[in-house]
Amino acid sequence: MRRYYRSLAREVRGLTAGLRALAAERRFERQAATRGDAGPTRVLEEAMQWLCRAQDCSTSADGGVARHYSLLDGWSSSYPETTGYIAQTFLAYHELMPDSDYRERADRMLKWLASIQSADGGFQGGMITERPVVPVTFNTGQILLGFAAGAHHFSHALDPLRRGADWLVRTQDGDGCWRRHPSPFVAAGEKVYDTHVAWGLLEADRVDPGRGYAEAAVANVRWAMSAQAANGWLDRCCLDDPQAPLTHTLGYGLRGILETYRFTTQTLYLEAAARTADGLLTAFRSDGFLPGRLNADWSAAVNWVCLTGTAQIGHCLLMLFEFTGDTRYRRAGLQANAFVRRTVHVGGAPEVRGAVKGSLPMGSPYGRFQYLNWAAKFLADSLMLELRLTGRSIDVESPQQATRDQQWANDFARPISSSGGGRI
Repeated sequence: MRRYYRSLAREVRGLTAGLRALAAERRFERQAATRGDAGPTRVLEEAMQWLCRAQDCSTSADGGVARHYSLLDGWSSSYPETTGYIAQTFLAYHELMPDSDYRERADRMLKWLASIQSADGGFQGGMITERPVVPVTFNTGQILLGFAAGAHHFSHALDPLRRGADWLVRTQDGDGCWRRHPSPFVAAGEKVYDTHVAWGLLEADRVDPGRGYAEAAVANVRWAMSAQAANGWLDRCCLDDPQAPLTHTLGYGLRGILETYRFTTQTLYLEAAARTADGLLTAFRSDGFLPGRLNADWSAAVNWVCLTGTAQIGHCLLMLFEFTGDTRYRRAGLQANAFVRRTVHVGGAPEVRGAVKGSLPMGSPYGRFQYLNWAAKFLADSLMLELRLTGRSIDVESPQQATRDQQWANDFARPISSSGGGRI
């Protein structure tokens, strides 16, 4: 009985501490409008260091990255899906910071993932501690992104890459859709956001061509584009509510189409991506606020933000600017990045410093009371692209760079317009 009461007391203390932390976070959120922007270099560094802590603090202690840190119950176990594409981000950051340990950390992630790959080549859904353990299309595609990036660094990455990609090709239906191995943790039904799986196959084809990977990827994206409306809307593009999808899954869908354009250079994919992006531009507020769920006419379905989706879509818009020269996309992408940056702590407790919340306000439904590893990953990716497009160094801020940054800030401070500004 004494042991029970001690355990109960620990739970009560943890809950009390969590409620205090949540109250502090809400105060932090209310100050966002007046708080200065720490800038892409500082926030990128903090986000990457938080992802390192998420790897080190995973409760499963296996080399993977903890799915989240919760204000109520702390760190989680590792999440294979997101560990896969976080390895991709770590290797990209290593190219910018070659003296860091990000390459070694990515190596640990990939070796762990290879150790849990199923005999048929697929990877499980959910966290490593969750059941059932069954191979899932989407999760396998995301993990391919890590192995494809890793194959340029580690010889051991090629075999699991090939086995995973072969499994995706074998399990694809004739029309390009994947239906046979859905996640047990999301609502049933076809998923247009599987274009992000197609991207994993495109990266696998770059590493190991001639095995049908690119053909399967293109078939899926063509299938997905058949679900695109004239206004750019992507139908059947959500984890749980296809009538009001998360910006997170819309971001997945858009990125897969963009990556297909980057791979094929065929303009039909760029035009499809631009249609979706133009619809998204109408949903942004001039300060970068993007509702976390949207209706089919691009109107707000909720009054909260899915910060993951904002970061993903910001990245896609910056890619579109790079592909087209259309300054509307540059301005909106930079606004989206700046909006998410202002929600990130650059000081304070290590559990939250550099982390990105699931939702804003934090008590909103997506990732409630949690800082999500994929949110930090997608912000880091978008900030690396922002730094490249603005010509800034990752670790040096010269007066010339500061002047250039101010010029860009003046440009994207203007309200987002849905017309003019470039070419497709």
